[in-house]
Amino acid sequence: MNNLKQLLDKHYEIRNTTFELSLDKPDPLFAVKQYLDSKYINEIAVICALLSYGNAKQILKTLLSIDFNIIDNREAILNTIFPLYRFQSREDIKNIFLCMYDIINHGGIKDVFVNAYNKNHDVVFGINAMIDSLRSRVELTSGLDFLIGRKSIKTSSSPLKRWNMFLRWIVRKDNIDIGLWSDKVSPKHLILPLDTHTFRLSKKLGLLTRRSYDLQSALDITDSLRKFNKDDPIKYDFALYRLGQEKLL
Repeated sequence: MNNLKQLLDKHYEIRNTTFELSLDKPDPLFAVKQYLDSKYINEIAVICALLSYGNAKQILKTLLSIDFNIIDNREAILNTIFPLYRFQSREDIKNIFLCMYDIINHGGIKDVFVNAYNKNHDVVFGINAMIDSLRSRVELTSGLDFLIGRKSIKTSSSPLKRWNMFLRWIVRKDNIDIGLWSDKVSPKHLILPLDTHTFRLSKKLGLLTRRSYDLQSALDITDSLRKFNKDDPIKYDFALYRLGQEKLL
C-alpha cells in the first residue's frame, strides 16, 4: 500500500503543472481556463463538462469553437450557429446555453448545488439538484437527455462522470483545478469522475475489485484513495486519467 501511495504521489507531482493542459495535451479544462475572468465561469464550466465525452482532441476542438462570452446574452445565443457534437444537434447546444442563461438570472448554478449539498454534505444530492434544475428548464430531446444526464438514485446507476469532473475542477485547487467553490464545498466529499481509463487502471492497481462501471465503483475507488489522502482523495484523478490515457501503466 505504501508503494502505491508513493507511485500516486509521484505522478500527481509530475502531472500537477499547467503544461499538462494544452493543445498538444488536450483536456476540456484547457477550454474552461480561457474564461477564468468571466463572471459566469461556473456556468461555462458546466457546459464544457457536459460536452466532455468521446475523443479528447475532438472535445477540445468543439469547445474552442464556441464563444462562451455570449452566455449572458439571450439575443446573441438565439442568433448564434452552434456546432454539432456527436449526439447533440446545433439546437441542443443552443438550448443548453439558454438554460444556463436562465439559471444565471435566477442566482447561478453554484447556488443550486450548494443549497442541496449543505443539507448533508452529499455531493450526489447537489449533482441531482443541478440535473433537476437543467432538465426542468428545457424541452428534452434525446441529445439533451444524454447531455444533461439523469439523477442517480442508487449506487448501481450512472457514475455521474461529467458532473463529478465539473466538481473536481471547480472545488479542488492546484495547478490543474481552479478551486472557485472551495469556500463552500470540501474536497473531502468529492467523488472520483470515473471514466474508462481510470476504471481500467484502478482495477489494475487494486483500487477497485468490482467489475461494474457505476456510481458504486466510483465511490469504492474514492474510498481507496481516501486512505492516501483523507481530505482530498481525488487529487490523484488527473494523474490516473493521464496514466491510463497514455497507457503508461
